This record gives sequence, C-alpha cells and structure tokens, in this order.
Amino acid sequence: MRILGLDLGSVTCGIAISDPLGMIARAYETVRFTENDYETAKNRVIEIMKMEQVQEIVLGLPKHMNGDIGIRGEVSQDFKQMLLDAGSVPVVLWDERLTTKAAERILIQADLSRKKRKKVIDQMAAVQILQSYLDSK
Repeated sequence: MRILGLDLGSVTCGIAISDPLGMIARAYETVRFTENDYETAKNRVIEIMKMEQVQEIVLGLPKHMNGDIGIRGEVSQDFKQMLLDAGSVPVVLWDERLTTKAAERILIQADLSRKKRKKVIDQMAAVQILQSYLDSK
C-alpha cells in the first residue's frame, strides 16, 4: 500500500512516497509553482497518485508550537479539500511541527552545500512527515 507524504509551501510542494509495504518513506520530488498556485500542485499530486497507485495521502499540517492552526494550516486544510474534490484517495492531515528543522539537520549532517539543501529540503520534510505517520501505525 503506497502512501504519499506532502510538505506544502507557498511556492513548492515536497513529495515523499512509501515503499509498497507502507513502512519506509523516501524522497520523490519537489513540485515548484507560482506563489499560491495550488491548482498546479494539486494536478501534479493527482498525477503521481494515479501513476504510483497511491492509496492514501498524508499532508503536513503546520501548527504553531502552542497547537493553534494559523494561516498556513488553513491553506493545508483547503488543499486537502482540493485533493478530495479532484477525486483523490483519503487525505490525512499530520502535524508537521519541526519537520523542516529535522530535515535540514539531516542534510547538514550529510554535508550537503546550502545550494543542494535548498533543492531537496521540501522533499526531506515530506519524508519526515510521512515517516512519522508510518511509524505511528
């Protein structure tokens, strides 16, 4: 059972995918789009979902450290609905607090240059989101 993990930003969407057993997350790609053009991101996610026979999507839900949902969290909730309206598989919102920091720490430890980190940070954050979800099951 393949699962997609998404880290949605205002101009990028990092995508991770699980192995067929739904145990291990790996980086897939970063979708880049014009600021707030979530339609482009949605279309690519749906395309990947069909191509990879994904059965579930885990979408990062940004929360403030106190647990409140701010503007970015509302955007994620809206994106979830966009995916569902487009005929997507079930979409789970998953707390993504500190995932980008964790991803950056991993990339720094791997000794990647700042330029290379910038290209893959969103994918790695998506991996953190998805792996956290997989580990909870």
